[in-house]
Order: sequence, then C-alpha cells, then structure tokens
Amino acid sequence: MADHNTAPDTLPADDTWTLANAKARLSEVIDRAQTGPQIITRHGKPNAVIVSAEEWARKTARKGTLAEFLLASPLRGADLALDRTHDAPRDETP
Repeated sequence: MADHNTAPDTLPADDTWTLANAKARLSEVIDRAQTGPQIITRHGKPNAVIVSAEEWARKTARKGTLAEFLLASPLRGADLALDRTHDAPRDETP
C-alpha cells in the first residue's frame, strides 16, 4: 500500500490513501473514484472504499424479487425427503 504522504504536487501511484491524506485531498479521491475504487486506510489497515455513484448504483441495483430467486433455484423440483419435527411450541404456557 502506498503511503500517499507525498508533496501536494505529486500524484499517488495507486488507489490506496491514508485517512489523513484522503481528508486533505478529498476532491482528488472523488475524481479518481470515477475510474476505480479508492481504498482508505486507518492505522495501516483498509477501512473504507470510495466508489463512483454510478458504480454504487450498479452494485446495489435489485436484480429481481425473492420469488423469482426461489423459482430459479436449482433445487426447485428436486425430490428432497425433508422430515418436519412436530415438537411442542416454545412459548406454550402450562
């Protein structure tokens, strides 16, 4: 990981920023996020990732309903022998 504690007129070599440098150069971090994720580290460990709004929308877009997901399951129609336990309910009061 690059430290990015360089002079302001030099550009970071990759997509990893220290928290302090990302705060100081937030505009540049955002500009670079338009072409790829920017990793922000805290105490030397990856802590956050900045991505473009377009990338975020693409990653979080709903890809169908739960019903569609279940209907497309490869287990749909499989002849599974499932036994249900018929124990008493947990909240039963005597």
